Amino acid sequence: MTPRALIIGAPRSGSGKTSVTIGLLRAFARRGVKVRGIKTGPDYIDPGFHEAATHLPGLNLDSWAMAPDLLRHLAREQAEDAELILIESAMGLFDGIVTEPNRSGAASDLARLFGLPVLLVLDVSGQSQTAAAVACGFMHYDPAVKIAACILNRAGSERHKKLSGDAIEAIGLPVVGTVLRDPTLILPERHLGLVQASEHPEMDAHIERLADAMERSLDLDAILAAAKPFEIPEGSVEKALLPPGQRIALAEDAAFTFLYPHIKREWRAMGAEIVPFSPLADEAPPADCEICWLPGGYPELHPGKLAAAENFKAGLKAFSETKPVHGECGGYMVLGETLEDADGITHAMTGMLSHRTSFAKRKMNLGYRQATLRSACPIGQHGETIRGHEFHYASTVSQGTDEPVATIADGTGKEIGPSGGRRGLVSGTFFHAIARG
Repeated sequence: MTPRALIIGAPRSGSGKTSVTIGLLRAFARRGVKVRGIKTGPDYIDPGFHEAATHLPGLNLDSWAMAPDLLRHLAREQAEDAELILIESAMGLFDGIVTEPNRSGAASDLARLFGLPVLLVLDVSGQSQTAAAVACGFMHYDPAVKIAACILNRAGSERHKKLSGDAIEAIGLPVVGTVLRDPTLILPERHLGLVQASEHPEMDAHIERLADAMERSLDLDAILAAAKPFEIPEGSVEKALLPPGQRIALAEDAAFTFLYPHIKREWRAMGAEIVPFSPLADEAPPADCEICWLPGGYPELHPGKLAAAENFKAGLKAFSETKPVHGECGGYMVLGETLEDADGITHAMTGMLSHRTSFAKRKMNLGYRQATLRSACPIGQHGETIRGHEFHYASTVSQGTDEPVATIADGTGKEIGPSGGRRGLVSGTFFHAIARG
């Protein structure tokens, strides 16, 4: 079975792509369509919403971090047993970094790579006929990226809907529906973007409201017809991150919520077993595992509980005496000596690395990272380059005395400097590894 696929894009972040995508995923699932979601770029939160809407795992496809062969491999896996794939763009459709062709991280790279059409979501609040000029620009900006149809979002009235829609259809772009302005359809946010799906107390009810709105407002048959058969050549896992061990102890709870879905999937496909444990429940990594991985998340929201988790801290230290322990972003913060919360209260962490971090002294750190490893560690071998992403507001108030894990550069290759820390078998970084370079 060859599924159909469509990219959902927009001129910018905040246009309502996520709400439209989630609502469409659930609306098609209600119809009995086997539908799955994909998010472009390094955004790790939205795949959780896609999974909540479809009850099937989400996926990130990032054209900067992932080589084309890996993109093909992961896309083929996501398309197995699916009838429809909806690919949600990060930021604006053409937004990426200036680098080699089709490796910018923009959703438009995937439109070219897979030959997929785009469903354009236009937030028409504050304008009417001018929306047609924006749509016209999208239609002609890149001949290799086809804009198949348009959704108008946040229209204020039936008159507003008609003025905008008629102008857009007059330039030859079909309008497949209009979603009227409704504050109840907005997803909640927090300091790193949207609240994760698992944290929303009434997530399923909210998704149902979104699906109701899409069914009421959009022509689902026209959207399905706009999608194109998703015929993907064979790919390769050559550039995928290798499993760091046969049995991997993975921290999983409200403080450790994030590991890219494709990483966990590929580790399992390569024969690794993932054994979850909860630091917030004061659980230590199982002693029969070969490595412990502390992923990103929100430890700054639970520092007191983590500081009091004596069994976790003692067990992790004992584990690290003979086996590797690695932390990413939030996990790296927990491996340090202290974590200062937003109220300025300092909490003792594991002290397995010597750095100190603060969420009270906030500074945005955001961007692609190329990490050249200074020594072997769980994410790769000495001298290897790993591609990843950094997104956090915590600041390092003391670098400590540990050896850096890597020398990092941004997505264009501009060197940033040493990153992370390593002491014995313990290592950690603020960047999230996505794939091998």
